[in-house]
Amino acid sequence: MNISQLIATVCGVGHLKPAPGTWGSAVALPIAWLIHVIGGPILLGIFIVTGFLKGWWATVQETKGKDDHDPSEIVVDELVGQWIAFLPVSIGAAAMGAPLTALWPGWITAFVLFRLFDIWKPGPIGWADRRGDALGVMLDDVIAGIFAAIGVTIFAAISHM
Repeated sequence: MNISQLIATVCGVGHLKPAPGTWGSAVALPIAWLIHVIGGPILLGIFIVTGFLKGWWATVQETKGKDDHDPSEIVVDELVGQWIAFLPVSIGAAAMGAPLTALWPGWITAFVLFRLFDIWKPGPIGWADRRGDALGVMLDDVIAGIFAAIGVTIFAAISHM
């Protein structure tokens, strides 16, 4: 595997069957936990930005000259989107001085909402997906991650009232 394949498939996770996108989302959570432990939500934010840029580059490389603009084995977009969905959990844990494990309902909510928005593709998520290019591959999951992060924040506010 070359570097663009390693990035695009998240070290081969995208080749797991069935549902490689779900596997990509699932592997994103323990990685996000590790990033949070090392550097908190600020480091997670840095990883989101760099993951997006490297993922976009890798997706361009892996789809160049191919008819399929979004092959199922490319899951770096799910990784980045899931990290965005998880960011409010990281911020909440840091703000409260709590271990991430104490916020386990947030983990589940982030995962479920992100997968829901990524599969359903309402509004701007579907627009990004229909672009038919590498940027669209990345953007639909970024927007799904933002929608999920908003949902996580709303559910956390309701549960902590």
